[in-house]
Amino acid sequence: MGDPVGVGPEITVQALSDPAVYQSCRPLVLGDLHALTRACQELTPELTLRPVEDASQGLYQAGTIDLLPLSTLSPEDLNHSHPSAAGGRAMVSYIITAIDLALNREVAGMVTGPISKTSLNLAGYSYPGHTELLADRTGANEVAMMLAGGTFRVVLATIHCALAEVPERLTLDGLLRLFRLTCRSLEHDFGLDRPSLGVAALNPHASEGGLFGEEEKEVIIPAVLEARGQGLPVSGPFPADTLFWRHSQGEFDAICAMYHDQGLIPLKLLHFMDAVNVTLGLPIIRTSVDHGTAYDLAGTGQAHPGSLKAAIFMAAEIAGRRALKEKA
Repeated sequence: MGDPVGVGPEITVQALSDPAVYQSCRPLVLGDLHALTRACQELTPELTLRPVEDASQGLYQAGTIDLLPLSTLSPEDLNHSHPSAAGGRAMVSYIITAIDLALNREVAGMVTGPISKTSLNLAGYSYPGHTELLADRTGANEVAMMLAGGTFRVVLATIHCALAEVPERLTLDGLLRLFRLTCRSLEHDFGLDRPSLGVAALNPHASEGGLFGEEEKEVIIPAVLEARGQGLPVSGPFPADTLFWRHSQGEFDAICAMYHDQGLIPLKLLHFMDAVNVTLGLPIIRTSVDHGTAYDLAGTGQAHPGSLKAAIFMAAEIAGRRALKEKA
């Protein structure tokens, strides 16, 4: 469900009001009983909220939301847009329980609503976000963030850091591992045969032969050449101002961006309402909304559920592909 005082409860009930969701999967909500009851009453009174004790008890029928109520927060802790320690602890409990259910194969995957870094800190957790918590809990050594909207896919070489820190965080080994992980995920989870990965330059004009920086010559080009030497279908680095247009025209199956906004600005320009955050490298399936808690919209009913629905559909598709591979 995500942050109890953000838009998570609202987009959850709105997304599950679409019968198409139940045609693709059996959704079990992990969240707060009072927060979801309020959201249902205000936005989807036609739906029935049905608490269950475990995944096996769900009806999974359109018109009914099966809820595993992991918290029953007080009204003081459900004040829209006002994070609290109790809400933060509840929020983390939803995530950890979902991870454990997926690791134990009681569910096929997890889809996460938006969380608050403030709530994490109030609850005593130092993780900067979902990705780090997921990696720690699952024991994953290598993870990466991919944002996907339709066939437009962007994986990030660096994520949440100051722009000034990006050059020093780029390493040949780190990029090489990212290229391998991305190509493997595109094949296994997205069903692409020999996917092509385009790599963005860090500097304007791919540094113009060293005029605008040395990162291409010293780090990015060697990483691309090493990847190609290992048989990976990786190309670049290309100037970012043209690479994303080429990707949108179908030349590449995914793009590797060097930093957060370089990759996410073009993605959200094209897919603001339906982009999905996918964590690559985990032993479980995890997709997420690509937006935050939107405290300015919490409680207004104006938050759009498109990203959450897209995340649900993508998780179901990946789960289906993995199930077929296991049978084979």
